[in-house]
Amino acid sequence: MDILISTLAKELGVKPEHAQAVAQLLDQGNTVPFIARYRKEQHGAMDDQAIRLLADRLHYLRGLEARKAEVLAAIESQGQLTEELSASIGKAATLAEVDDLYRPFRPKRRTRASAAREKGLEPLSQRLLEGGRGTAEALAAPFVDPEKGVASVEEALRGAKDIIAEGFSDDAAVRKRLRAQLQRAGALRSVAAVEEDTVYRLYYDFQEPLSRLQSHRVLAINRGEREGALKVSVEPGSWDPPAYILRDAAQPSHPYFTLLQETAEDAWDRLLFPSLEREVRGDLTDMANEQAIRTFSLNLRPLLMQPPVKNKVTLGFDPAYRTGCKLAVVDGTGKVLETAVIYPTKPHNKTEEGKRVLRRLCDSHGISCIAIGNGTASRESEIFVSQFIQEYGHGLSYMVVSEAGASVYSASKLGAEEFPDFDVSLRSAVSIARRLQDPLAELVKIDPQAIGVGQYQHDMPQARLSQALDGVVEDCVNAVGVDLNTASPSLLRRVAGVTPTVAKNVAAYREEKGSFRTRGELLKVPKLGPKAFEQCAGFLRVPESQNVLDHTAVHPESYGAAEKLLSLCGYSLEDVGNLEGLDKRLEGIGLEQAAEACGVGAPTLRDIAAELQKPGRDPRDELPPPLLRTDVMDMEDLKPGMELTGTVRNVVDFGAFVDIGVHQDGLVHVSQITDRFIRHPSEALSVGDVVEVWVLEVDAGRKRISLTMKRPKTIQPG
Repeated sequence: MDILISTLAKELGVKPEHAQAVAQLLDQGNTVPFIARYRKEQHGAMDDQAIRLLADRLHYLRGLEARKAEVLAAIESQGQLTEELSASIGKAATLAEVDDLYRPFRPKRRTRASAAREKGLEPLSQRLLEGGRGTAEALAAPFVDPEKGVASVEEALRGAKDIIAEGFSDDAAVRKRLRAQLQRAGALRSVAAVEEDTVYRLYYDFQEPLSRLQSHRVLAINRGEREGALKVSVEPGSWDPPAYILRDAAQPSHPYFTLLQETAEDAWDRLLFPSLEREVRGDLTDMANEQAIRTFSLNLRPLLMQPPVKNKVTLGFDPAYRTGCKLAVVDGTGKVLETAVIYPTKPHNKTEEGKRVLRRLCDSHGISCIAIGNGTASRESEIFVSQFIQEYGHGLSYMVVSEAGASVYSASKLGAEEFPDFDVSLRSAVSIARRLQDPLAELVKIDPQAIGVGQYQHDMPQARLSQALDGVVEDCVNAVGVDLNTASPSLLRRVAGVTPTVAKNVAAYREEKGSFRTRGELLKVPKLGPKAFEQCAGFLRVPESQNVLDHTAVHPESYGAAEKLLSLCGYSLEDVGNLEGLDKRLEGIGLEQAAEACGVGAPTLRDIAAELQKPGRDPRDELPPPLLRTDVMDMEDLKPGMELTGTVRNVVDFGAFVDIGVHQDGLVHVSQITDRFIRHPSEALSVGDVVEVWVLEVDAGRKRISLTMKRPKTIQPG
């Protein structure tokens, strides 16, 4: 464990005692949000992402240690474990290194080398490697034995070379050397496997060094290969693999150097290169997958944390052609007030009738915002809504909302339970409205993989992707906090320590007993024991409680500390929410001294003070509000040099897609995001950012818009 902790501390740049504390807290069954928020003194105030990174790495290192133990036991059972081999396995830093060392001892299927050993040719292979006097043929002559299947000197030498070649292939040092050189000098090559034009035409004649290959290209090429559009190979590059193989085995002065060189060439062509090519491509895919998962996670976090449009009556508008556009009016709390269907798009084109329905709904319910789904017929629906707003006025605005996953929710068991009397499309309209009102509360109902940010998510290892994305959702939900009396089971189950079963039990308890009056009442919920209460209590708010601390993120275990802090600074619980002078009074006492008096650490006291000043604060309120529109443009309206305001919809490896109000998102290439060098667009942009952009180029035929975020002087109108 000490070695693991020191490795973690060194890799992640944290103190060993902090890494040790996180490992122990995780092993005790504590959740990441709980550790990050309420155990800061133990881990040096690491954030949730750093703790998840440590947890992932700890899991890998423990798996590595377990694999080492398995390999050592397997080799020892064969009676071939030496001190040197044991030390090499102990020092191995990756699973690949451990497997390389185990390779010579792993049970194999029948090979050319094993057949040669059965014929008694292993001593000949050893003598050829060691060197000797006379020709190789003279050395091989005594091993000719027709009864053993060795009919000639040539056959004896051929069998011995097969044994030597397999030895080269199984040599861990040789494999490590060759793998490193292949990764340095090799290139990935793809050519067309079909004659017709496909989305993979960019890769019909493509080659790029492995060391510079970007992850999105790896994933695109892999998909093209799977779909039969591409043939893919690794090109080794201009170097001499046999020389790398023979470096420790034989010098040019060796009496059988030519024979060994031929053997090394055979080992490379037949055994080593095919194996290393698979390994290198596997490593490329693993790295690309991790990068894609990281990008997906980076995009998902700001999407979930988009500022809500609070307390506004919203119209959800689910566009369609033949079946009509489904409408759902939702009040400021998310309750559905009325639904309707209109037919303003083709083939019906009942625009005036649609406007009359919209006017009635707006007049009846005081609608402030319209959320339009971005699916089929979205463009025509946006034009229709924009025209209606110009005629209607009254401060009405709209926003095009991603409806990715809305159909998944609508057809789900959860959607049916929530709205049993609605058809699937009306449920979608409700979901679209709620996505504008409170993106987090609505999007938690959907599998994160269906939300539609990132790239190639369906090609990822699904278990790893789900684990990463579920962690992001959990962190976001707990950062915002959840109203215990209004949260859906979907939202509750994302709270630290709350299982899906407990979430349902909480909802059932509310139905039977009425609203929770205190946090402590949670302990009456079936299957919610003391450990679960410890994990979840601080993230659940009870606005109806008479204890104001139940409205805040102060954990019940720290209520005494909070009351002591108030008393030290001359306040009482009645003053919570109106403590403008608290920071100054706390400064006068001294943070460390006050923390000691309150019986908590300084980081915890600092958090308590912040909560007491703004009880139940929503961190999303501090972000810029979403961009609402009243008018719409056509792609034909765009001209190079035109300045626009847009919303970042997706961030990928090569740039960011920005909604500028023309239905087709524009691409800001990574080179056009900023004047300073950035390796990845996420260094400068997040999903949901409202940005100023300028049009570089418009290709109406291919529906492509190129944008820049650099100052206009860099634009060359043409």
